[in-house]
Amino acid sequence: MPPQSVYIHIPFCTNKCYYCDFNSFVTNNPQLIWDYLEALKKEMALTFAARPVEKVETIFVGGGTPTFLDQEQMRFFLETVQTQLGPYWTGDLEFTMEANPGTTDREKLSLMRQMGVNRLSFGVQSFDNALLKRLGRIHDTDDVYRSIDNALAVGFDNLSIDLMFGLPNQTEEIFQETLEKAFQLPTTHFSAYSLKVEENTLFHTLYQKDQLPLPSEEEELAMYLMLIEQMEHHGYPQYEISNFAKPGRESRHNKTYWLNNEYYGLGAGAHGYVDGQRHVNAGPLPVYLQMCKKGLPRVEQFAVTRQEAMEEQMILGLRLREGVDLKRFAQRFGTTVQQEFGTIVEEEIAKGMLEEEDGHLRLTRRALPLGNEVFARFLR
Repeated sequence: MPPQSVYIHIPFCTNKCYYCDFNSFVTNNPQLIWDYLEALKKEMALTFAARPVEKVETIFVGGGTPTFLDQEQMRFFLETVQTQLGPYWTGDLEFTMEANPGTTDREKLSLMRQMGVNRLSFGVQSFDNALLKRLGRIHDTDDVYRSIDNALAVGFDNLSIDLMFGLPNQTEEIFQETLEKAFQLPTTHFSAYSLKVEENTLFHTLYQKDQLPLPSEEEELAMYLMLIEQMEHHGYPQYEISNFAKPGRESRHNKTYWLNNEYYGLGAGAHGYVDGQRHVNAGPLPVYLQMCKKGLPRVEQFAVTRQEAMEEQMILGLRLREGVDLKRFAQRFGTTVQQEFGTIVEEEIAKGMLEEEDGHLRLTRRALPLGNEVFARFLR
């Protein structure tokens, strides 16, 4: 079957956060945004003509800041999505859009809700205003509360919040206060990530100059363990290394990735996985726009070998707390995890890093902070 999940990238932002290395661009040029939306419309048409859609279960609009679009641009974009995908939506479609507090007035949120968006993912990061300023975020905590109130007022009831830990000058106490404030909100889902200092960011420049006062590894680990404990205490079980949700409110779109299922990827810099082929779109806007005039904006496309697919199935699946479904692995590849990775699995079980339960192979609780070390074992 063709993919049942669709990722769409909107690369525009009001400013570049100091830690961000995503494919995003700051612009005050409305014509550039319109040109991008027209190019995206063409890419959708060509993509779905090449591999027709049969059923759409999840749509995720990421960025950048998708809610950077103004009212007219947002309407055009969502009308494009409805035209291309609307006939194939399932009754329980999960349609997520990332949003930045401060870019979500009630009118825009109402339009989004009316046109099918039913899940919002707010990039909050922290409830400490000094930390938000340090990160280069444009919002403060008042903007967060206002955005949540507006979302509830227009009918959204599936709200996710992104949080970060391991931030400059962040202490366990500061992170604890952020969690306490987050739990007071009517959210259904949390994503929480430790800061990664990426190249080509302001934070990387400061780090190289020894001007980025980060917590120690021990302090960052303590924050992560506190996060898990507090989330579960407040009714948000951990279902993936960095994700927590009320039961039944897990991100179905993101589980597409962790289950190593295929998905359409659209927009500048987007990645897709269709018919056993992974592809990467042009990232720079001028290149993406020019390529869309001639055809699909692909700069890389390659077949995933059976061996690579099995490795990916293990690495991605072990991120989930339920782990890798051993029966599903065997059905997909015609071989078993034991036959392919038996020695590795036995060694990691002996070390207390993996465990098998109810037909799944998963990380043990103590292995959660060390997942990358386990994942690397499955790269042959």
